[in-house]
Amino acid sequence: MRKMMNSIKMKAAVVYAKTTAVLKDTRGEGFVDNAIAILIAVVIGALLLAGLYALFGETILPTIKQRIVEMFNYKG
Repeated sequence: MRKMMNSIKMKAAVVYAKTTAVLKDTRGEGFVDNAIAILIAVVIGALLLAGLYALFGETILPTIKQRIVEMFNYKG
């Protein structure tokens, strides 16, 4: 009976030690860190797309349209 009690005490001590180690863990690998990284990536991507859209809409496409009209409007 004493061996069984000592065995149970040892198992409980091991479980207690593992539990406290997990609860005291401060590595910083949490869901919040990943969420912030994803949010930053989405915001930067949106800014890049908005910049490219503005660049193409105001600068590149009118120039291309003008060149195409000049190419096909040849009167020679």
